[in-house]
Amino acid sequence: MVWMYGWTQIVYRRLFKRNKEPWGISKESFLAFPEDSLGHSLGLFYQHKGFDIIPKLENHDVFHLITEIDTEIQDEVSLQFLLLGNGKISLYLFCSLILGLIVYPEHLSSYINSFKKGKTMQRFYHLEFKELLHIPLADIKKSLCFNAQLHLKQYYSYSPYYTNNHGN
Repeated sequence: MVWMYGWTQIVYRRLFKRNKEPWGISKESFLAFPEDSLGHSLGLFYQHKGFDIIPKLENHDVFHLITEIDTEIQDEVSLQFLLLGNGKISLYLFCSLILGLIVYPEHLSSYINSFKKGKTMQRFYHLEFKELLHIPLADIKKSLCFNAQLHLKQYYSYSPYYTNNHGN
């Protein structure tokens, strides 16, 4: 299953992310962001997990941070269920869900809980988190989880990465 994930993310990037620009930020540069910021937390995530940055899929790694869903294969399926609950619809997502249910049926209750959690969160799957790297991760989580009233749009104009093209 791990080899399949590695292969499918390459196909996914080429087919569905061909117009998306990679962030172009190194692991070391993420760690230079202020402590407790999303950027610094992402650097620590890469360091702790021993992961390389996959260009054009950086937002996916942010999803793990804000949802606190781990990175094992069954957890990746849980994340896809959460994203479905959050409103994301894509062929890749549905294929992941079906395959995950076939290979890991014992995790069905976890998948259902992830779907329900996604429904309670503010929509985030479409946001460009590069613009929010300087914001404390706790503030981002607070603004997204459980329909909190704080909205992330207020932060975009302060971002050094602000491009006025953040999916809203």
